[in-house]
Amino acid sequence: MSVQHRELAAGRWRSFSLMEQLANVGSEVERALNWRNRNNAEYSRLAVDRFLELLDLTIADPKHRGRLRELTRLREALLDYFMGDNQFGSTDKSWRAYFYGFGYAAAMKRRPGGNP
Repeated sequence: MSVQHRELAAGRWRSFSLMEQLANVGSEVERALNWRNRNNAEYSRLAVDRFLELLDLTIADPKHRGRLRELTRLREALLDYFMGDNQFGSTDKSWRAYFYGFGYAAAMKRRPGGNP
């Protein structure tokens, strides 16, 4: 897998909070879901590659050492849903609900005067 987010991989990713990191992961998950629902397996796979890259950068971020179990389980469940047998019973709706809060909080943080 090649690096898609060179600037982020070079260290900028670590300047983001966990909330911002997971909001970005969630954006790529949303793209993967949308492309899969449009029956475009290639674009969906590319979005999966991108969210895995971002999630791996999050897992490698030293400030999240205390959350490794949660983050690696998230990675496992996403891979199970997109590439495995869906043993966890995930749905598009459940993934959208999981990432919605991160995206909302990140958007509020970007607004003037918004600081969740």
